[in-house]
Amino acid sequence: MFGELTNGRYVTLARSDLSRLLFERIKDTTEIIFGNEIVGLEEKSDGVRVRLKHGGERKFDLVVGADGLHSGVRRLAFGPQHQFEKKLGYAVAAFEVEGYRPRDEDVYLMYGRPGRMVGRFTLHRNRTLFLFVFVVDSDPLPTALKMQQEMLREKYEDGGWECPRILEELGRTDELYFDSVSQIRMNGWSKGRVALTGDAAFCVSLLAGQGSALAMISAYVLAGELLKADGRHQEAFLKYEASLRDYIQTKQQGAARFATALAPRTQLGLLFRNLVTNAFVIPGLARLVIGKEITDAVQLPDYHWQSSVI
Repeated sequence: MFGELTNGRYVTLARSDLSRLLFERIKDTTEIIFGNEIVGLEEKSDGVRVRLKHGGERKFDLVVGADGLHSGVRRLAFGPQHQFEKKLGYAVAAFEVEGYRPRDEDVYLMYGRPGRMVGRFTLHRNRTLFLFVFVVDSDPLPTALKMQQEMLREKYEDGGWECPRILEELGRTDELYFDSVSQIRMNGWSKGRVALTGDAAFCVSLLAGQGSALAMISAYVLAGELLKADGRHQEAFLKYEASLRDYIQTKQQGAARFATALAPRTQLGLLFRNLVTNAFVIPGLARLVIGKEITDAVQLPDYHWQSSVI
């Protein structure tokens, strides 16, 4: 189905591998600081004073927040997260194991009960990733690993299929991704000399599966507009947002529907979801039903990059 929607160009790339490739590309030309974070911003007429958690203060012409759903830069420059976060009524958890069997190469398997889904798919180096998506009616979610594991056990302990074995693996992991399924919706992605990209500006939710692609698209357009504006950052910020606002809104609308499809709340909803999914083997049907949400129709500008800029 995804091959059809992308005209045969569908490929899966782990985010860690993508990060490594990008890092290797820029490490010799860009100052990179690990193990630190921005804890204070003070805008001046000629720049932004940035206070770092481990390393005093620095001054920069511009600050771009690319720090995800729980962006610290967004909180410092625009306000607390709850002003911009739209919760979709689900939580998501994920972890990896090595050597799990059975192993179905290049197949994504889902086991669903009303309001709950667990998925299994293969990674390279003999690793398997498990993904949980489930309805949540209370807030906040637990933050301690043991409490998160206990919540998942309570949600899935009566599940069939491979749930008992998956929960056994869960008890042995010390690296568990656990978060709410949320979107970030903002009226503007910039303020003064501070701008946001990717999930920090417009998180479509993890379940949409396009966070890395949208982050790179937004970073590309922002960098290109800054190059064109020749230092007029306010002009560049406005054009950056104008170029992508409608495109991102379409992605967010599709992602909200996709979350419901992954873990329908009722047995009837599950049956309908399975019927639709199975029907996607009919040529052309997937493109007609979900093609707009999955495929990228955006035409990125050619900013005529100079080799010295890259």
